[in-house]
Amino acid sequence: MARYILTRLLGLLFVLWVLSMITFWLMHDVPGGPWAYGQQLMSDQQLEALKIRYGLDKPVWQQYLIWLGGVVRLDFGMSFKHPDESVMALIGRTWPVTLHLGLLTLLVAFGIGIPLGIVAAMKQNTWIDYLATLLSIFGFVTPHFVWGILFILAFALYLKWLPTGGWEGPQYWILPVLAYAFAPIAMIARYTRASVVEALRADHVRTARAKGLGERSVMSHHVLRNALIPMVTVFGPLIPDLITGSIFIEAIFRIPGLGSYWVTSTFDRDYPMIIGLVMLWAVLIAITYLITDVLYVFLDPRVRIR
Repeated sequence: MARYILTRLLGLLFVLWVLSMITFWLMHDVPGGPWAYGQQLMSDQQLEALKIRYGLDKPVWQQYLIWLGGVVRLDFGMSFKHPDESVMALIGRTWPVTLHLGLLTLLVAFGIGIPLGIVAAMKQNTWIDYLATLLSIFGFVTPHFVWGILFILAFALYLKWLPTGGWEGPQYWILPVLAYAFAPIAMIARYTRASVVEALRADHVRTARAKGLGERSVMSHHVLRNALIPMVTVFGPLIPDLITGSIFIEAIFRIPGLGSYWVTSTFDRDYPMIIGLVMLWAVLIAITYLITDVLYVFLDPRVRIR
């Protein structure tokens, strides 16, 4: 197991290196520059001074090597948009809020979606199944920023039960978490139902029931464990997406998180921030898939790691 994990981590480093080169080349190849919108307000000497300050006067390959040397020391450079703050400092200041939002959303999504999918599968072709399917469809087709606006109108402005935005305490967390969790709940419930229905039709489940095992024992030992295998594959990539920020949810509820930087850094051509965010997302994706592969060993006895 240790050898497998070490091999995967070395492969992860190679993938991150290739991804960093592609990202670095693409963002420098896009027309415009970090100060394209302010060129009319600056002289040529001022623009040249800025390029020299941030090393943009050098060839791209040389800029990349300098950046790569900084990454080894966990230094992703200074943000162009926020020149007094490094990329690591910006991420360290804003990502904890986004991570908090994402983890609460994951807790709610899994806590509601998995039981809802299991109940829908056990009550297949009943009104409970149809209701769960209808809720899943609504969750899929409705963007979470629409739910956010509806929740603000209903619970904050009309009923006045909860604040309209902010992140100061538990009462501020309820609306953004529910709005953010609607789509994941729908996806988790749908895939859980499909996976459990497939497991219920398996031959070994019919054999277990024929031997007289109780329904609870059949579900816990023979159905759910086998149903978890495909669910892990689907749910794994969901985690990095939720904990790296939602542009719309954070904007609607005025949450000081990382989500807005995904857009602003691209528009501002903030190269260090762009590649820092891409690397953060890539690392989270890679670690999630590694954990998913390791979980297979414990969930499926047919899987062996050599």
